[in-house]
Amino acid sequence: QVQLVESGGGLVQAGGSLRLSCAASRSIFSINAMGWYRQAPGKERELVAAINSVGSTYYADSVKGRFTISRDYAKNTLYLQMNSLKPEDTAMYYCAAHEHFGRPLRGPYDYWGQGTQVTVSS
Repeated sequence: QVQLVESGGGLVQAGGSLRLSCAASRSIFSINAMGWYRQAPGKERELVAAINSVGSTYYADSVKGRFTISRDYAKNTLYLQMNSLKPEDTAMYYCAAHEHFGRPLRGPYDYWGQGTQVTVSS
């Protein structure tokens, strides 16, 4: 079991930046993949970015070149650096993780945080 707690969301103008953090309740060395999902009102949840234990990454086409995912093993924390934000990035962002080293980077994920709201104004 691992608990995940997101932080760093907020209101920002278009073109601005935010950094989301996801603190895990224990060491993330035994966690294979960690990712960020988002869900906007009336839309399906989508995987935005993910990273595994060997540093392989996945990014949705809509965020490539603007978002960067990283994980800090010393702090047991996952980050999402979001630059050049657009109004369409507005959503609740969720941190997720799974421990299965044979499972794809894109999931499915077993552990979820409560989410942090990101709102981008035009």
